[in-house]
Amino acid sequence: MSLGNSPEDERPIPDESQEARPSVGRALQQARIEAGLTVDDVSSATRVRLAIVHSIEADDFTPCGGDVYARGHIRTLARAVHLDPGPLIARYDAEHGGRPAPTPAAPMFEAERIRPERRGPNWTAAMVAAIVVVIGFVGFTAVKGGDGGSRAQVAEGATPAVGRTASATPKKAKPAAPTGEPSDSAIAAAPQDKVTVQVSAPDGRSWISAKDHNGRMLFDGLLKKGESKTFQDSTKINLILGDAGAIDLYVNGKKIDDTFKPGAVERLTYTKGDPVAG
Repeated sequence: MSLGNSPEDERPIPDESQEARPSVGRALQQARIEAGLTVDDVSSATRVRLAIVHSIEADDFTPCGGDVYARGHIRTLARAVHLDPGPLIARYDAEHGGRPAPTPAAPMFEAERIRPERRGPNWTAAMVAAIVVVIGFVGFTAVKGGDGGSRAQVAEGATPAVGRTASATPKKAKPAAPTGEPSDSAIAAAPQDKVTVQVSAPDGRSWISAKDHNGRMLFDGLLKKGESKTFQDSTKINLILGDAGAIDLYVNGKKIDDTFKPGAVERLTYTKGDPVAG
């Protein structure tokens, strides 16, 4: 009679932490919902098609077209919903076989390195060196003769014009290169027949989207801390702020006093007659 453990007792205990951790698609979906964004918002911000966003959130990476494209989509979607893409890509690699190992470099042939090929004397290089020496000697002789002539002229009594060098016209300093973003004074002096909107992130960061009156995309991306963007149109500017509490707005040269809360998503429209939110 055996007193050992039964096969059922030797079964590995499942890791509850691994089971509790959400999948890649589920983590992206939860972060999107917590950020107050719809699938349409994420698709517009990242330019990833709606069908692919839905498939990734359902952990179906087949429409991505391969592991390389799947990792790129995961990284793009994670940044749009304020997630660190590193752990998500590592989890994707662990579940789908990981990255392919690099191809080793071809070994060096020791025989070729030990026995170098014998070469004859390079007569062309010797001729070029000789010509360079001759030209250099001729040039040195000519310069030396010219210096002697100029010294003789000074000795005969011709006073050199020393003051000409001091009275030469000073070089004008080059103007500073214009910056890409107009200043606050430039915004205040903007033409009255247009609407000018400046978006800045002094204390945080936020994803923003800006379109003109024709629906043409002016900017779509992440505005980092300390950065600012200025948009101008003849009729109106349409804005979407992913984190409105981190944004300061200046419309037609005037600061907008808002009560936006951190993390709030705001859709705004400004025209030539503002500052008044549309």
